[in-house]
Amino acid sequence: MIHLKEKKKIAIMIAIMVAMFFSAINQTIIGVAMPRIISKLGGMDYYTWVITIYLLTMAVATILVGKLSDIYGRKPFILVGIGLFTFGAFLSGLSTDIYQLITFRGITGFGAGIIMSTAFTSIGDLYLPRERARWTGFMSGIFGISSVLGPLMGGYIVDHLEWHWVFWVFLPLGIVAFIMIMVLFPKVPRREGETIDYIGSIFLTVTIIALLLAFSLAGEGPGKYNWTSWEILTLFGLTILGLSAFIFTESKVKSPVLPLSLFKNDIVTISNVVGFLLGAGMMGVMIYAPLFIQGVKGISPSGSGYIMMPMSIVMVFATTFAGQYMSKTGKYKALGISGLLTTTIGIFLLQFITLYTPVYLLIIYLCIIGMGLGVSMPVFSLTVQNAVPLRELGVASASSQLFRSLGNTIGIGILGAVMSSRMTTRTIDVFAGSASVEQSNFPPDLEKQFGELMDPKVLLDQPRLEQIQNQLPAEVLPFVEKMILNMKDAFSDALTTTFLVGAIIMLFAVVVALFLRAIPLVSEKDYQQQPEKSE
Repeated sequence: MIHLKEKKKIAIMIAIMVAMFFSAINQTIIGVAMPRIISKLGGMDYYTWVITIYLLTMAVATILVGKLSDIYGRKPFILVGIGLFTFGAFLSGLSTDIYQLITFRGITGFGAGIIMSTAFTSIGDLYLPRERARWTGFMSGIFGISSVLGPLMGGYIVDHLEWHWVFWVFLPLGIVAFIMIMVLFPKVPRREGETIDYIGSIFLTVTIIALLLAFSLAGEGPGKYNWTSWEILTLFGLTILGLSAFIFTESKVKSPVLPLSLFKNDIVTISNVVGFLLGAGMMGVMIYAPLFIQGVKGISPSGSGYIMMPMSIVMVFATTFAGQYMSKTGKYKALGISGLLTTTIGIFLLQFITLYTPVYLLIIYLCIIGMGLGVSMPVFSLTVQNAVPLRELGVASASSQLFRSLGNTIGIGILGAVMSSRMTTRTIDVFAGSASVEQSNFPPDLEKQFGELMDPKVLLDQPRLEQIQNQLPAEVLPFVEKMILNMKDAFSDALTTTFLVGAIIMLFAVVVALFLRAIPLVSEKDYQQQPEKSE
């Protein structure tokens, strides 16, 4: 596909970008809408599973499809991915309870994993690394644009329409993307002599699922298990057994689903480790910054979307700049390290925010993070593709997406455990001492309202919080207002501690990136002069 005419390549890239935007916008649009959806369906204790199951199935699909697309070509898989994603999104809008929503989001995640894996790999089919850098920047920019439009549209829909339309509004775009890919994307012949590694695929799937379930289920609170419980230890044990069986299988089969030789390449290994740490650290911002804005600052979901928007806009410009810079110069290491360092500094600054921090200062910190993420994210996918021959492009790109997805999910588990632990400690402090004395004077007929006020989750539902306060007699309002203020302070402390851990994770990413061996990005000119090196 490298030898196609430029106009044909651009048409294919437009089709791929439409498919990517369809996938990305459907992820970001539900963020601010989820509290309203949960209030309708119930199941607040299973809130995180709507996110976790999506990431889990996406991670599994990403790595399994990588090798298969190397054998059969990208076209059939990206079509299947769009189909599954559309089907899952449609069913999600029909959900009548939280369990159905979790199940249907799992289907959607599987489709998203296929789209992500094949879309980024398709850039490598069309362009060599030097030219690929520009398009990688544009593709990363799509996520930034969806991060701007998604929260704004999600907030508008739940305020003015039924929540179902959050999942349905962009379904026509999925149909358009499907038709464009089917018409424009060339079909390539099956690669002969390759077999499908079914056994290795099974062991890899078991390993991924067991690992992600362990980090998702461990912690404190309803539906969670202690880190040393037999359930969590069993899952970690199953992870080790699955990984051992997978490594043994991959060393024996003719055509492994994830060749171990791939990790003998130090550039691939270091880039994937950085991608893992980047995925874990950035979750501290993507998930917990909106919690701070809504829970601590008391700003509405729509307002939260507006506050997060500048970060996304900066990210779009930064990814575009990074792509153009790498395409023009062929250099990337200093760019990647500076982006990671900027992100680390931005997340570290979030550690110092409080209830009284001006909104404009919070926006500045988020923009610093957006700049760092925008610069660094395209780099470490490109380095993996640049370091492998064309025949391994699919599985190498899939490994990059897999490690980032693993980082996302494990990051949620680790940072969630940090926040829960800190929140539990601070909540106990809030209701200890003099507060408990005032609590004993609370009218018995209002115990239900008081019980709700003791739950930090009420801070995320401002209308309900105001409703409770309006139902209370005037004599207890001073105590309630003081308690809410203390709860916000405890919530703030738990979240800023989480930001600190996220910054530390990002700092590790900076250190690892220093060891990345930089090799020139191959250009089309280089390929024409030395075509044998790209085989």
